[in-house]
Amino acid sequence: QVQLVESGGGLVQPGGSLRLSCAASGFTFSRQPMSWYRQAPGKERELVATIPAVGGSTNYADSVAGRFTISRDNAKNTVFLQMNSLKPEDTAVYYCNARISWHDYWGQGTQVTVST
Repeated sequence: QVQLVESGGGLVQPGGSLRLSCAASGFTFSRQPMSWYRQAPGKERELVATIPAVGGSTNYADSVAGRFTISRDNAKNTVFLQMNSLKPEDTAVYYCNARISWHDYWGQGTQVTVST
């Protein structure tokens, strides 16, 4: 079955960096676009970044463009989210997403807290 396992979250000071990873299994990863979402307390889940299966361009939410970078390693079935210049408003649970045959699959999420 489809499994997505996020890691790499934690507590970081404003201006700091974190790199999130999502290990995928149960589907043909190299053919699947992947996304990162986040959900802050009391807010709806929002799309952060998307990367196509092969080639093409990545897409970012306006709030993270220029600070976050999504990438993937198809040999390792892993998608990454490099987060730089973190701000307190980036605090959220970050989720990996794969939409397969119009069904959304989610990982368990990883908490990112940006605070002094």
